[in-house]
Amino acid sequence: MSVNTQIKRITTNTLHDMKARGERIAMLTAYDYSMARVVDDAGIDVILVGDSASNVMAGHETTLPITLDQMIYHAASVVRAAARCLVVVDLPFGTYQGNSKEALHSAIRIMKESGAHAVKLEGGEEIRESVERIITAGIPVMGHLGLTPQSIHKFGTYTVRAKEEAEASKLKQDVIALQEAGCFAIVLEKIPAELAREATASLKIPTIGIGAGRYCDGQVLVIHDMIGLNKGFKPRFLRQYLDMYGMMNDAVKSYVNDVKSSDFPSDKEQY
Repeated sequence: MSVNTQIKRITTNTLHDMKARGERIAMLTAYDYSMARVVDDAGIDVILVGDSASNVMAGHETTLPITLDQMIYHAASVVRAAARCLVVVDLPFGTYQGNSKEALHSAIRIMKESGAHAVKLEGGEEIRESVERIITAGIPVMGHLGLTPQSIHKFGTYTVRAKEEAEASKLKQDVIALQEAGCFAIVLEKIPAELAREATASLKIPTIGIGAGRYCDGQVLVIHDMIGLNKGFKPRFLRQYLDMYGMMNDAVKSYVNDVKSSDFPSDKEQY
């Protein structure tokens, strides 16, 4: 399918219309101006400024350490590059859980200081009050269910979620709760494909899958994983489109050799 690059700006309404007509939504993460410009120019529908920046940009083991100030910095860099796509920003751990007033304050800071278009929160019924309070202020909210990385110490593992009936039943209830609370879309991470299909069919708002199978209304990947910058990270759900680590490594080796051998700079590369 060709990419419609004529849309001036993708909005939450655009995504709703895409679901209605059966057009899949393409979403990727980005954390800086240069990467976001490439992604936006390529016709992506949504950029997620994910708290995964904690892992891929800062080298932390989990998403927990990244701060609100750091998320705002990354988001502002991405927004300056994004001419077409919708930019969604994760509320980081500790900025919304258990306190809807804090959640609203955090969301307002992201919107005012970065210029982003929406925020994303992890959790179901337990964060409904925060979702509703943020939406009341006119800020669009994307939900996130299934594997929720901010709760890694609760789960103790990154394995597939909601394989058991009790957890699957809760997820089905949570997607409806988030829709009723006003979310414009929901990320479903690392759950069985059939459960994702059932959840997607039960909603009027789109679902975006990551490790949740083909039946979601769209898909999202971490850009560093998709282009192969994260050496050795190849989970089952990941399709790697480049070996960027290998390509860059070869380029750097060539540069080192050229400098060591005095081949660079040449006569044409000096003043």
